[in-house]
Amino acid sequence: MDILDQDIKFLPGVGPNRKKMLSNELGINSYGDLLEYYPYKYVDRSKIYTIHELTGDIPFVQVVGHILSFETFAMGPRKERVVAHFTDGTGICDLTWFNGGKYAKQNYKIGVQYLVFGKPTVFNNRINFTHPDLDDASKVDLSTMGLQPYYNTTEKMKKSGLNSRAIERLTKTLIEKLPPQPETLPPFILNSGDDFSPVVRCQRFMSRDEALRTVHYPQNAKDLERARLRLKFEELFFIQLNILRYASDQRRKFRGYVFSTVGEVFNTFYSQYLPFPLTGAQKRVIKEIRKDMGSGRQMNRLLQGDVGSGKTLVALMSMLIAIDNGYQACIMAPTEILAEQHLQTIMGFLKDMNLRVALLTGIVKGKRREEVLEGLLDGTIHILVGTHAVIEDTVQFARLGFVVVDEQHRFGVAQRAKLWSKSANPPHVLVMTATPIPRTLAMTLYGDLDVSVIDELPPGRKPVKTTHVFDSRMTSLYDGIRNQIREGRQVYIVFPLIEESAKSDLKNLEDGFEVLKEAFPEFRLSKVHGRMKPKDKEEEMQRFVSGETQILVATTVIEVGVNVPNASVMVILEAQRFGLAQLHQLRGRVGRGADQSYCVLVTPLKLSEETRKRIDIMCDTNDGFRIAEADLKLRGPGDLEGTQQSGVAFDLKIADIARDGQIVQMARDEAQKIIDEDPECKSDKFAMLWNRLRQLRKTNINWAAIS
Repeated sequence: MDILDQDIKFLPGVGPNRKKMLSNELGINSYGDLLEYYPYKYVDRSKIYTIHELTGDIPFVQVVGHILSFETFAMGPRKERVVAHFTDGTGICDLTWFNGGKYAKQNYKIGVQYLVFGKPTVFNNRINFTHPDLDDASKVDLSTMGLQPYYNTTEKMKKSGLNSRAIERLTKTLIEKLPPQPETLPPFILNSGDDFSPVVRCQRFMSRDEALRTVHYPQNAKDLERARLRLKFEELFFIQLNILRYASDQRRKFRGYVFSTVGEVFNTFYSQYLPFPLTGAQKRVIKEIRKDMGSGRQMNRLLQGDVGSGKTLVALMSMLIAIDNGYQACIMAPTEILAEQHLQTIMGFLKDMNLRVALLTGIVKGKRREEVLEGLLDGTIHILVGTHAVIEDTVQFARLGFVVVDEQHRFGVAQRAKLWSKSANPPHVLVMTATPIPRTLAMTLYGDLDVSVIDELPPGRKPVKTTHVFDSRMTSLYDGIRNQIREGRQVYIVFPLIEESAKSDLKNLEDGFEVLKEAFPEFRLSKVHGRMKPKDKEEEMQRFVSGETQILVATTVIEVGVNVPNASVMVILEAQRFGLAQLHQLRGRVGRGADQSYCVLVTPLKLSEETRKRIDIMCDTNDGFRIAEADLKLRGPGDLEGTQQSGVAFDLKIADIARDGQIVQMARDEAQKIIDEDPECKSDKFAMLWNRLRQLRKTNINWAAIS
């Protein structure tokens, strides 16, 4: 049995009770889990300060001296504050314990030399250390102190004595008894460290054994950087190798339909029905899709494009190529509102072309549903637009050749796989998202997909002007809204009902709706939120779409899929509660007509620094990719649509996709070279890598969720 698989309870200092705490709070069950629980920060312990040079605004420091005396101060029933007066000969400071003072008095002796480590503050005009670490100075070799690691722990752990220092001691015990760890990367990768280190110049990567020991106990910043580079590269490399291995496997296993013809349907649409000239980006993406569809391999392509960039038109023209080759196409959307929006858009584009387009959602029932199912089976329906209803077993196609999945993150892997089974060969797949995904994240989240980007807006679109208003200035904001409505425009006002179950938020919306009705007695208002019945929600939406109401008061249910060109103002209340990606999606609801549009972010006066950064970014740019990059850096690589996930489904232990973009790219390039040379994963040259990948696939990493 590998020592790293050993149960953590057998490590000296752990035992059954601590094992339970480590398992429940941090998921640490084995020696290997503890070894890969990396520090989140380090403090330099190679320098000794004198008390004389300390101030209250410097970070953690250490001083060497002895305790002169103890003093105890009562703090209510059975509570006391213990203070030790401490000197190093240059001055006197206080060491204070609010908890554990009894232990300090019993264990720390007057006159003994101690190394004191902690954060200095000033209290009663004297330097003070609260709950410092004390070590017997005679037993500490200062020349080996280096950087001290700090580990994240929970409040529950701290209360039971498992703080960062305790984790550090356990890790030290483990490392001292750990035999040399086997290498997991072959020499040709290890020796190319110089090519792989824009951050740190090194002739070769550290060995795995050295990196694992150094990352916990680095002597200096350079060694730490090299250890982290090695471990980050390895973590990202095996993820990329697995993704590319899977994609290569799929390509060899599944032949794609060959759509060699660009025929009458496509050409008629292009010459007679195209509503406006295609942008250069749209033309480029259609060429990429056409090439895939004619290649003989199944297409799996991610189409990224900002709100309003013309993704639906590109998807439609791709579907027309499938129809020209005698196949049906399907577009699957996450909500009924969005599916109906797609239906209206596609039918508007096709006008009187002789093509049958049908809708299949949960509200299509009875005779109408039967007609749709028959039309799909006999091939008379060319394009199906639907929601999850499309993947039901009763839905069968004559010849399904092309599938568009809109907003892929809303569909699970198993749900998408059901679509593939509706065809003799897997259909070509185009995944669309209006949430711009930073390149490094796309390589990891959608690594098995080829990526196309529409990075320009159709001509004539005016960028939305975004402003930040404090909630103390609502009166002047209301005046601006009135002016816009009098000019014939419509307005969205969004409340932050982030969770559809949050009763307090729902009350805010209901109360806010009444306040707005009083503020705008001369106008008609609609109200929409996710807890309304679909029929009621649809009625309210339609009233706004038709222009019957001038103001739509809503929650984030309007984030995706509402297209009202006449709406020119988006007011987002309590904007500090939204993520950047969500704010950008909401802003995309306006700016769809020829008129100048506005987005107003309303917040309280008091904001955190991170929130101010978010608001400033929104006001500075309309570029969704810049916003997504900023969002990734500010919030980390959780779900960019707003729902936090642990480490983007595969729980990265040391790499950070937001900040390690160059290492992601290097790892992918190296993995790609190996797949190109050994697509069937059988070569002895790479046996070490394939064996390691098999080991990793047995771990708790959810590899299926990666793509």
